[in-house]
Amino acid sequence: MLNKLAATSHLMALSSDNLFKQNSHYADLMIHLSKSLSYYKREDVQRALVEHGKDKEVAARYNDRFGKRPDTLTYPGDVLELAKKGATSFHCSEELWTNPLLLAPQMPKAELDRLRKGWDLLLDIDTDAVDKEAGFEYSKMAANLIVKELRLQGIKSVTAKFSGNKGFHIAVPYETFPKEVNGKEIRDEFPNAAKRVAIYLKEKIKKNLGEEILGLENNSFAKVAARTGKKISDLHQKSESANVTATEKPILNAEPFLVIDTILISSRHMYRMPYSLHEKSGLASVPVDPDGILGFSKDQAAAEKVKVGEHSFLDRENATENEAEKLFIAAYDFGKTQMVEVKKENREFSGEIEEIEGKIPEQYFPPCIRKMLEGVADGRKRALFVLANFLRCCNYGDAEVEAIIKEWNDKNSKPLPPLQIATHLSYTKHKQEKILPPNCSNVAYYKEIGIECTPECGTCKNPVAEAKQIYRRAMRIAASAPKQKETKPHKPQ
Repeated sequence: MLNKLAATSHLMALSSDNLFKQNSHYADLMIHLSKSLSYYKREDVQRALVEHGKDKEVAARYNDRFGKRPDTLTYPGDVLELAKKGATSFHCSEELWTNPLLLAPQMPKAELDRLRKGWDLLLDIDTDAVDKEAGFEYSKMAANLIVKELRLQGIKSVTAKFSGNKGFHIAVPYETFPKEVNGKEIRDEFPNAAKRVAIYLKEKIKKNLGEEILGLENNSFAKVAARTGKKISDLHQKSESANVTATEKPILNAEPFLVIDTILISSRHMYRMPYSLHEKSGLASVPVDPDGILGFSKDQAAAEKVKVGEHSFLDRENATENEAEKLFIAAYDFGKTQMVEVKKENREFSGEIEEIEGKIPEQYFPPCIRKMLEGVADGRKRALFVLANFLRCCNYGDAEVEAIIKEWNDKNSKPLPPLQIATHLSYTKHKQEKILPPNCSNVAYYKEIGIECTPECGTCKNPVAEAKQIYRRAMRIAASAPKQKETKPHKPQ
């Protein structure tokens, strides 16, 4: 048996080497069978994964692809069996289900709500800084500030873990949530409630985060720009005051390089499970002391150093009911203010622009959308969010949106997983209202992913407004053009 396993490991290593030669972009996405087996054969790791996956949908990843969904982990031996088949990591849903195996792709929202028994608040903090070490330090600062803010909101059941690569996951268990929020059962308020909380927390830590990062870099915007690969002009936070004095210190805006994910908080979205390995780094996603994040170092996550049970992640046993009530009330109150601001920002859609009948043909799309449809190298998830909302607002049907998005995804240098696209489109399909894509001034959704305004762009603040303006102008020109007289066919003599 051991000889067989050794031979299998050798073959896997050879096939992996061939894959490296054929696909260079997989070079940083590979854990050899020998390493994953050595790690996942640990009984304490197996038990921890099974315990964390209780009532959650689980999916195994095989280096560059995911296994079947839905799936679950029932017994510790399941982990080892999947590892023997090449599983390199394990991921689970933010949502808790009555029976995860009843889930299906593109399931209607009503069915998902029926199966969902709860959901955990999980904040994914990540960075795309070109200087990886600096980016990791910035991520630690953001995670630490999030934990502090949650503590100020009266939440004791805050837990955290290293993502396994560049950032951290901060979590609050469902057992601490109020039964209702904004007059609705909180069980059914996923993902909207989670997004509201994430947006609220981002705003609360924004100023302090900028100050801490600048303090680390001796108040040098140039140093932050060099370490993140961003332009200095993009790092300056706009003052909320109209009367900015010359003596005011500029505020650093960390959003261009540091992300607290809100877009991908969606139904059946998954995160890396605690004690799971990470394909890019080979490190484990280990739970950490939430109040000691600043002192964490990556070497503590080396597979051979992992100590299961040293810290918890999503500790349900010690959670206190209604512990997070104050947080949700604050997030929803803040959200009401934000909605007013969004409506002001997109006021061209408040009735000043008449609705277009029928769909707007692609030749009338603004330059930014046309360029995005050619495929993107970075920011694929953000581009998906923009395109799906843009097409719906331009009166494209669900089947047409799906077809265009599929064609766009095929053009990306690295396509998104089809299931991720299907899940996102299913969510937008079942929303009652059309949602505008972010305004053109939103750097994170356009400029940062290589989509910039050009001389062709008009004066509208939103791509949908621009498309409608281009289309109406074309229709007016066509209507005013002189009609050609019909030529009657010559009758044969």
